[in-house]
Amino acid sequence: MEFKDILKELRISKGLSQMQLSKETGLSQSAIAKWELGKTEPTATAIITLAKYFDETTDYLLGVERY
Repeated sequence: MEFKDILKELRISKGLSQMQLSKETGLSQSAIAKWELGKTEPTATAIITLAKYFDETTDYLLGVERY
């Protein structure tokens, strides 16, 4: 799976809208939408923020590590 799919899956599994995830993490809703559509890639800082929020590794978010 790719980052865009993993992010969307994690967000939906927590029952969050993009706006709610934005408010929880401080990341913009428009950025989250673009990431989930695969239009842009997140910065390293954004990936770390999301990994901490979802309690996952950055490798997992990037699709490098599968459980």
